[in-house]
Amino acid sequence: MRAGQAAAVAASTDPEQTLWNGGYSAKAMYGSWALALVVTVAAAVASVLLPNPITWLVGGVSVAAIWLSLITYYLYMRLSVDYTLTNQRFIHKVGFLRRVSNRVEVIDIDDVQYEQGLFERMFGVGTIKVLSSDISDPKLYLKGIDDVQRVANLIDNARRDERKKRGLYVESV
Repeated sequence: MRAGQAAAVAASTDPEQTLWNGGYSAKAMYGSWALALVVTVAAAVASVLLPNPITWLVGGVSVAAIWLSLITYYLYMRLSVDYTLTNQRFIHKVGFLRRVSNRVEVIDIDDVQYEQGLFERMFGVGTIKVLSSDISDPKLYLKGIDDVQRVANLIDNARRDERKKRGLYVESV
């Protein structure tokens, strides 16, 4: 048995351990909620300054629509997205009524990046982009991840560790 095959057999017999479990964080929407709050205050001020029933109606409907859409989006993302990182696989489940689960071998992950906007940086959340050689999902975008830098490092370190165990080097893949 070659050294590479021995490493692959040894890696496949290691017990699978969960390194991280997560999903969409409410912190990812703080910027949107702040904007909705500003619109709500502006609508209230406009209703006081322009005491017209049409102003109240338009302001009230607009504010209700904004808050309802934000709450609906948050609930949908919170209930329909789930991620699990183990030392061997990255599992992502999406869907609310129809659940789709996909597994990406950690060794197949080629690159991990993360992005943060202004409000996201203030609250430590962001989007992680995972590029892999997986056929079904070569690009994964993990939105609204809390402690985004730590999670991106966990994914990258799991990828590196699995490649070392199996005798594959980052430069050769």
